[in-house]
Amino acid sequence: MKKRSRLLISAIASALVATAALIGVSSGPAFAHGNVVSPASRNYDCYARWGDKFQDPSMATADPMCYQAWQADPMAMWSWNGLFREQVAGNHQGAIPDGQLCSGGHTQQGRYNAMDTVGDWHSTSVGNSFKVSLFDQASHGADYIYVYVTKAGYDPSTQALKWSDLEKVSEIGNTPASKWQTASGGVQIDIPVALTGRTGKAVVYTIWQASHLDQSYYFCSNVDFGGATSSSAPHSSAPTSSTPQASTSQSSAPQSSAPQTSAPQSGNPAGGACSASYKTTQWSGGFQGDVSVTAGSAAIQGWKVTLTYPGSVGLTQAWSATAAASGNTITAANAAYNGALAAKASTSFGFLGSGAAGTPTVTCTAT
Repeated sequence: MKKRSRLLISAIASALVATAALIGVSSGPAFAHGNVVSPASRNYDCYARWGDKFQDPSMATADPMCYQAWQADPMAMWSWNGLFREQVAGNHQGAIPDGQLCSGGHTQQGRYNAMDTVGDWHSTSVGNSFKVSLFDQASHGADYIYVYVTKAGYDPSTQALKWSDLEKVSEIGNTPASKWQTASGGVQIDIPVALTGRTGKAVVYTIWQASHLDQSYYFCSNVDFGGATSSSAPHSSAPTSSTPQASTSQSSAPQSSAPQTSAPQSGNPAGGACSASYKTTQWSGGFQGDVSVTAGSAAIQGWKVTLTYPGSVGLTQAWSATAAASGNTITAANAAYNGALAAKASTSFGFLGSGAAGTPTVTCTAT
């Protein structure tokens, strides 16, 4: 009888572990870390643009590099904040072979290996002077942050990334989280980069040595110096560490209780100082809101969005904005890094809410 009880307990424990692995629950430190949000790293960018439509077959032709990444391991995107390895002791080149820089040397049992795939990744348009924005969800701070850019002549669409392809262009030393900018859900820091004469596509490679144990983070961000912004429209915002509502198995169809996404709702006419469009993904007891903010015919220095719902709503988490809920209203103001917008330029933020979302009235005010 005792043996049977032990076997039953063992079976239940195994089932719980398997379930946690399926939905991406982690008992260790993999969740609640961070990533480069601008110019977005490869896995963060794939999450931010396709997270709410990761099973959309159009991704295969519209964004083949993100498509292969989602097919290889969806958790590489859902766990956008876990691309790190431990016990490197500063010997980054010794720990990470050429060709594996974007996956952190096949870290986390190879979860991020698809980040090393050579091809035409979606690129962020930047000038020769730009900032690398690093979001730290757990407020670890940094022992140091190194920023590299691939040398002129390197072609990211045809060449695997090697250490010899990189040149260091910026760095900061020990900076505790208390000196970072406050951001919704964590803290953020901007590392300035100033180059001259750069054109065309390149890779920005960031190493973040967190002030937490010996954890080193590695991020590849594809950029286009002076190029046009990709026509691929964003599909989702981040950061958020929520688990996917649909199955992440490549062969599985969406669950019958999969979230339902509403059509975008717009607020304010195009001629206003700013306008906002909203869409939501609803599930039982909660929802995710994604909001795009666009400046009018003149540049703005900040913005505030008000969402007024038919009934009472709560706010669980927000990213890329400072947000609060009261009664049937959610208000959100820009973060430190996305308030200033050029004429007709856009940014986005998102949040997790509780209750029945309904369709809100959306207004945007320049501040």
